[in-house]
Amino acid sequence: MVKLGICAAEFHWDIVGEMVEFAKRHADFLGAEIVEEKIVPGTFELPLAAKRLVERDDIDAVVALGAVIEGDTGHHETVMQQASRKIMDISLETGKPVSLGVSGPGETRMEAEERIDEYARRAVEAAVKSFERL
Repeated sequence: MVKLGICAAEFHWDIVGEMVEFAKRHADFLGAEIVEEKIVPGTFELPLAAKRLVERDDIDAVVALGAVIEGDTGHHETVMQQASRKIMDISLETGKPVSLGVSGPGETRMEAEERIDEYARRAVEAAVKSFERL
């Protein structure tokens, strides 16, 4: 059984909270166990939470969840680029999969709501399959 950690951004919690719940249900469907959840303020903080989770011996892979909705400035692009890059770096540095279940950037709130199930499902599947196949 694959043991997962979930880290999630509380910014846009109305969306991300649903992603977390869907991810838990999908992990259960796949026969994976959620060992720990860490909720951080925003997507920018996900890499630190993911790093803390992958450092645990009882976690095989991590699912990072968030939503980066377009704002009036280019801030959303910077947040997404930096967070996704650091999440990838953590996987490479530790040898444990950290999947990216962060929707955006450049999406509207409505688009983010429509993508809740898809992003959560894909992130859980990527974490589980990567652990099993690598």
